[in-house]
Order: sequence, then structure tokens, then C-alpha cells
Amino acid sequence: MSDAVSRTGRIRPKQFHETEGLADWRVLGEGACAYFRTGSFQIGAQLVQAIGELPGLGDGEPDVDLRHEGVTVRLITVTDDYYGLTERHLELARQISAVAGELGIPADPAAVQTVQVTVDALAGPAVVAFWRALLGYRDRANSPEDLIDPQRRGAPFYFQQMDAPRPQRNRVHVDVWVPYDQAKARIAAALAAGGRLVNDADAPANWVLADPEGNEACVGAAGHP
Repeated sequence: MSDAVSRTGRIRPKQFHETEGLADWRVLGEGACAYFRTGSFQIGAQLVQAIGELPGLGDGEPDVDLRHEGVTVRLITVTDDYYGLTERHLELARQISAVAGELGIPADPAAVQTVQVTVDALAGPAVVAFWRALLGYRDRANSPEDLIDPQRRGAPFYFQQMDAPRPQRNRVHVDVWVPYDQAKARIAAALAAGGRLVNDADAPANWVLADPEGNEACVGAAGHP
């Protein structure tokens, strides 16, 4: 596939989840993710090597995070004009799950998540420019209000344009993206820990919660089938 991803090849999270053979994977805010519990660094390294030997891997894909207890794999296309999933990820996800199965390494779909920092801004471009310089981040494709870590390790930043100041409300909050089938349990745990539900108008895609002092956070779930 060329660097210019055709629009016909792009897919939405719901389409990914409705495709058979992808039970190991969950779409989060930053692509399709799977976590494989290896139990040791050595076994994890074997899995990473097997993934690396798959035919047809593109430059920069997949993202692989190897730790002693497991391996996280993320599939996402990053080009100058697109940041998201494509049709080729469907087969690649199946192939990665297959090599993990051959090595006897189980997947744990409930173990994946991504975290995003959201900043409410009145002077949006100026605020984005400051954080871009401070973090060493770069713009996400086609999105002047999003910044991403070039190494795709740090949490992305999203800048939400405000029309007027909002006194007595925090201006920075955290977005937590979890698997669609784990969202209710995560919300229940946060409420049991002293939080409160602020808004569920966008459920089952997004919920707004607050901690005991009113600091807000959002729980997001992508692509419920």
C-alpha cells in the first residue's frame, strides 16, 4: 500500500469489530490493540520475532511494546493525511493472533487501554503551539487540534475549543479509552471508588465522570458491534 491511503481502504472501528476472527482485538482511541500474556520476556521476544517475520508488514506497522509479563500490539496507519485503521489491518490482526496461538500465548482483550489528555482552550492555535513545542509532539494528520508523540508512546493531547470561559470547572481532563465490553465495569469501579456520573448522553461511546472534588474525566469506547 502506498503512503497515500485510499479513502476506500479506510475502515471504522465498528467495521473492525464486526469482522470475524478478531476476538483478540479491541479498537481504542489510538487504533486496534491486542495484549498477549507471555509470562516472561523471553517468550515475549519469541512472539515479537514471529510477528516481525510476517509477510507484507508496512513501515512503522505494527507498534509492539514488549514487557516481561506480556506484549501489546497496536495497528494504526499514520500518514500525512490519515491516522486510523485500514482494510489491511483486518488480515494482519488475524495473522498476529495466529502466530500467538501457535506459540501457545493467550490474548487478554480486557487488558488494553489508551489515555488522552484533553485541554479546554480559548486561544486554540496559540495553546496548541505551546504544548507542541514543550512536549516535542507533532500534529495528527488533518487535525490541528490534536498532538501526538512521534514515537507513539506518550499520551496524545487533544485541544477542545471553548467559546467562553467556564468558571469553577477544570480546564484539563483525562480521556480513558477502554474496550467496549469493559466500559461499564470500569465506570462502575470509578463510581464505587467515590466518583460520580456527570453525563451519559453519548453512551455507549462516551461517559463523563468526576472525582470527589469535581475534577472531570471521560471514558470512551470505540466501535461497539
